[in-house]
Amino acid sequence: MRARIAFSILPFLTVLALVAGAGCRRAPEPRSFPLQGQVLAVPDDHQQATIKHEEITGLMAGMTMTFKVKDPQLLAGIRPGDLINATLVVEEDGAHMSAVRKVGEAPLEKAPAPAAASGFELIKPGEPVPDAQLVDQDGKARAFSSFKGAPLAITFIYTRCPIPDFCPLMDRQFAAIQQTIKTEPALQKAHLLSVSFDPVTDTPAVLKAHADGLKADPARWTFLTGDRDNVDQFASRFGVSINRSLTDALDIAHNLRTAVVDADGRLVKVYTGNEWKPSEVVADLKAVAR
Repeated sequence: MRARIAFSILPFLTVLALVAGAGCRRAPEPRSFPLQGQVLAVPDDHQQATIKHEEITGLMAGMTMTFKVKDPQLLAGIRPGDLINATLVVEEDGAHMSAVRKVGEAPLEKAPAPAAASGFELIKPGEPVPDAQLVDQDGKARAFSSFKGAPLAITFIYTRCPIPDFCPLMDRQFAAIQQTIKTEPALQKAHLLSVSFDPVTDTPAVLKAHADGLKADPARWTFLTGDRDNVDQFASRFGVSINRSLTDALDIAHNLRTAVVDADGRLVKVYTGNEWKPSEVVADLKAVAR
C-alpha cells in the first residue's frame, strides 16, 4: 500500500514543483564588461559621468553615453579629458560603472553645440507644439499636426541604445502605458509617439521591426523618424539635447525627455530623465482627455 501511495503522489509533487518554479523566475545574473574611454563631463554630485568610449565587446559599438555609479567616490578627482578604465555592470533594469581608474588624459574634441541650445526655444506648458515633417514606421510622411485630436505621450529614443535604463526603459514604459489605455474608456483616443533621432540606422523598416518586437498596436503607438535636422529641431523644443560626433554619425549622446500634449496640440508637461512612472503619464492623459 505504501508503495502505491508513494507512486501516485509523485506526479502531484512534480506539478507543484513546476508551478512553484514558474512563479519564481530568477533575475538574470549581472554581466560585466571592460570599459575604456575619455571622460567628457562629470556633474558636481559625482553620481554619473559622460564617457566617449571605445567598443564594448559583446555589448555595443564605440559611442558617447552617460553612465551612473553607485558610489560617488569612484568619480572623485575624475575630470573632463581624463582617460579611464572601468567595469560596466549591466543588470536587468540598469547599468553602472565600477572600478573606475584614471590611466591618462588627452585634449577634448570640440563638440557641436547641443540641439536645445541651437536657437530653438523650449516650449512652455500651454504653448502649441510647432509642426514637424516626420516619417512613420511604414515609410509614410506624417506631419506632427496630423495627430491633433488625440492626447499624446511623446518620447525620444534610438533602437541601438543598449543600456536598460535609457531608451529600452522608455520602450518598456510606453508598452505598459499602451496596455493601460487599451482598457480605459476615457483614453480610447490617446496615442503614443516614439521619435527616433537616429535616422541613419532607424529606417522605417527598422522601426517597424522594433515596434513589432514591442507588440506596439499601430492604432495606438506610432514610431517616427525623419530628416536628421528636422528631428533634432523638433526634439530640442522639448529639451532633448543631442550631441553627435564630428567623425562618426552613429556616435550619439543624448538626454531623456517624455512629454504629454493635449488634443489641441498644446504642451501639457515634460518629464525629465527616466524617473517617471507609467501611472503618472496615464493620469496626465486622463486629465487632458476630460
